[in-house]
Amino acid sequence: MTPNRPTHPLTFNQPSHPLTSDQLIDPMIFDQPSHSMTSDQPASPGSTSDGRPTLVRGPVLVRGSYVAPVPDAVSASDVVRAPAQVGASVLEDGALPTLVLAAHGTRSAAGERALAALARSVRRARPGCRVEPSFLEISAPLLADVLPAVPGPVVVVPLLLAGGYHVHVDLPEVVAARRPDALVAGRLGPHALLTSALVRVLAQAGLRADDTVILGAAGSSDPAGLSDVRAAARRLSVRLSRPVTAAFAASGTPSLPDAVDQARRTSRGRVVVASYVLAPGFFHDRLTASGADLVTAPLAPDPAVTALIWHRYDQSLTHRHPHPTPAARP
Repeated sequence: MTPNRPTHPLTFNQPSHPLTSDQLIDPMIFDQPSHSMTSDQPASPGSTSDGRPTLVRGPVLVRGSYVAPVPDAVSASDVVRAPAQVGASVLEDGALPTLVLAAHGTRSAAGERALAALARSVRRARPGCRVEPSFLEISAPLLADVLPAVPGPVVVVPLLLAGGYHVHVDLPEVVAARRPDALVAGRLGPHALLTSALVRVLAQAGLRADDTVILGAAGSSDPAGLSDVRAAARRLSVRLSRPVTAAFAASGTPSLPDAVDQARRTSRGRVVVASYVLAPGFFHDRLTASGADLVTAPLAPDPAVTALIWHRYDQSLTHRHPHPTPAARP
């Protein structure tokens, strides 16, 4: 049966006016683990007490019928400007834990500059909280050196967009060995704030209505990591109202060159790769060399990424998750 379509002119799941950097709406700012929800599950209705306009999400197909739009009042600026009161309330002495950013590491000078700019953005968002950057390998300072040197409670936020070896094995091993009392937040993606960042960089790059979009990621030998990227592609597809294929520069299928070739055979417009990486480096170079007509810039230091980092920090304090047990090495 054909669903009853809404009569109002809103485009499917699009905001009713353009987003600005201060109006990044996160439909799932208090999201649940990604396996327990649909790719773009509507949030509960919200309202503002100070008269601020709220963006309205478009009609959503639920069980064969379109339901009314859901207003959403939570923005990226709300996340980064608010003090971590939720987190502080669960600590005995009220002290805010140090935020330790744990990135993968890169041999790219441009990549290190981008991650340093992201760390500065995170610090500016909440100047009352100490922020320490670190890396799992290659770059300095190493997470293994930063953790024992930081006094007081610590929250580690992995600057990783999907699951995989570094999330499930590498990082937990370092934390267990060097700072077993630390809290470890969830990986960054998939999340609607990352979708907002992707939409922004695509718009800035000049995305056209007839372009075919591929979400280009590094890839992983971990099926759960590949699933995270595919979930991110589904979110982006809903926001753009067009198909989006997840493809991978390293491990995973389809490979990025294969996806670009397939899109070239079927697309009426350009083939565009939306970069699902945080910073310049080896994997972004692979995306750039894929043969696509357009490859977007990496996501850091987009303001939505800064907001998401603080959201993961707050989540870890609210739920008080200890560091995960390292998975068995393959």
